[in-house]
Amino acid sequence: MSLRNLLKLGAIALVMCTSGGCAYLDRLANVGQEPKLSAVDNPAAQRGYKPVTMPMPEPIPASYNPNSLWRNGSRAFFKDQRAHQVGDILTVKVNFTDSAAVANETQRSRDNKEDSGITNLFGLKKVPLTSTPIPGRLLTADSTASSDGKGSVNRSEQLKTNVAAVVTQLLPNGNLVIEGKQEIRVNFEMRELKVAGIVRPEDIENDNTLDSSKIAQARIAYGGRGQLTDVQQPRWGQQISDVILPF
Repeated sequence: MSLRNLLKLGAIALVMCTSGGCAYLDRLANVGQEPKLSAVDNPAAQRGYKPVTMPMPEPIPASYNPNSLWRNGSRAFFKDQRAHQVGDILTVKVNFTDSAAVANETQRSRDNKEDSGITNLFGLKKVPLTSTPIPGRLLTADSTASSDGKGSVNRSEQLKTNVAAVVTQLLPNGNLVIEGKQEIRVNFEMRELKVAGIVRPEDIENDNTLDSSKIAQARIAYGGRGQLTDVQQPRWGQQISDVILPF
């Protein structure tokens, strides 16, 4: 193979890697194998993890009163088994329903015409040194442009499931930062569910469950990867052309 062909192959490989093709090379290496489960690890040690910082009120110091069973600053009279500190586990009841319908249309048109004529150029009827007659119209231009754009969205989504989450941080005002991840593999398809956000201990039910609608700064992601997902996605070459092509 000549040096020129080797350079071409290297350029093609570089374009594939820079455009996300390396991910497809990894997929080719796993052809015929089921998706691998992720390792169970500490969410706070993951790459890109950042502790949550929120505006906090002044902390109330806890103090004990003589001959009293109540402690100032305490959140409850009796201690229960609900999640309240870092490392505790609670169950999040994900109940998400969303629907939207949007339709719009934009129309635009333009018609331009330029016409510049001359009947006698300094008494000349022909172009000097040639026998070409001087045209009666020096400039004639016509242009017409029109566009008609239509768009509509009709979406209906519903997600109802449960996922266990871990308390990863305790904020100064007592609120809890939680994060949970669930992976389910059925044959060659992997389903992933991620839940994260900030919750109040008071919103946790007696059975240590929490409704997803009571999570502040909620981040809920539900998706999958595997053979079925690959078939539903357009080819990476088509995705690149959709981004690059201006028409």
